[in-house]
Amino acid sequence: MIDPPSHHPHPPTPAPVYPPTYHHGHPPSEAPAHPPTYHHGHPPSEAPAHHHHHHHHGHPPSHSPVHPPAHHEPPHHAPPSHPPVLPPSHPPRYPPHHYPPHHPPRGSPVPRSFVAVQGVVYCKSCKYAGADTLLGASPIDGAVVKFQCNNTKYPVIQTAKTDKNGYFFITAPKTITSFGAHKCKVFIVSSPLASCNKPSDLHYGLQGASLRPEKPYMADKLPFILYTVGPFAFDPKCPL
Repeated sequence: MIDPPSHHPHPPTPAPVYPPTYHHGHPPSEAPAHPPTYHHGHPPSEAPAHHHHHHHHGHPPSHSPVHPPAHHEPPHHAPPSHPPVLPPSHPPRYPPHHYPPHHPPRGSPVPRSFVAVQGVVYCKSCKYAGADTLLGASPIDGAVVKFQCNNTKYPVIQTAKTDKNGYFFITAPKTITSFGAHKCKVFIVSSPLASCNKPSDLHYGLQGASLRPEKPYMADKLPFILYTVGPFAFDPKCPL
């Protein structure tokens, strides 16, 4: 009677031992369920292979850029050679263009122009009375001058008065042109100042001054040549 109970406790102990074996069975069933096979199926193994191929492709480009720089260098040397060729080609082109404009001025005196004359009349300083100088001289307002042309065909005598600056301007009749200007002269005639009315021959004021051409100009759409005479002067009456 005492032995049987001792046998019962032993069987229950092995019984619980089997269930744990089922636990071991579950993991393997789940293990295949998990996608470990997918990890093997993924083409990571191939991807690295491709990456290796890309690395191989990467090397050729590294070699190819080496050649382009060599090709770019020649063009850089070529351009500098061309610019120096251009500058010398331009200078010879300009001179011919500058020469033609000089010809028209030569032809401008050919057409006849009308005549205008200008000048100034002064009163000499007592300090330099009798001397051929205008040091200390002052302009005379209202002095009279005469423009005279001894052309036998068109004799002309014309007078004019000076302004407050001693300046006078004479426009000759249209019968007088630049072709006959060399036959014209200007003389001083009178001064309104009682203290300074003795004509002097400074710059041929008494003998008659020849016209000196200054410049051509246009007036009323007509061509003129401006001539200059003098300056003229009157001698003052100075106290002894």
